[in-house]
Amino acid sequence: MSTVHAAIDSPVGELTAVATDGALVGLYFEDHRRRPGDESMGPRVDTGFEETERQLGEYFAGERTTFDLPLAPRGDEFHQRVWELLTRIPYGETRTYGDLARELGGVGYSQAVGAANGRNPLSVIVPCHRVVGADGKLTGYAGGLERKRFLLALEEPSEAKEGRLF
Repeated sequence: MSTVHAAIDSPVGELTAVATDGALVGLYFEDHRRRPGDESMGPRVDTGFEETERQLGEYFAGERTTFDLPLAPRGDEFHQRVWELLTRIPYGETRTYGDLARELGGVGYSQAVGAANGRNPLSVIVPCHRVVGADGKLTGYAGGLERKRFLLALEEPSEAKEGRLF
């Protein structure tokens, strides 16, 4: 198993992309909460992440709403189920932890959904930023609430932006 990483510039700061055998296993912010140690990311490389960089560039330019990359995030079965649900939240929309918990079998799963969401290793690509509190307020984000706010504003439909006074 060969793991490597690369640095990718973005409007939300440098991102560290990590791949194992050609599949993306992590995308981390510089000050990412629960960021793995550098030793687990393998050596830094200058090639091999061109497609990831291209798709992220298109996303940040407002030209891409979904990602088409080989992904292999590491986590237990429940985490995998939550992360799969995250990929189904449409661009420009949000869901609550309770919404996701109900899809998994009941509101009793809300805290577990929150924990799995917080352990998402593929920030931006697996859109955990689209999950908000039951009252619609922004809650924790491994990259910080400013980044979450930025990503949600980036994805906000133009009609909604036009309807706002400020």
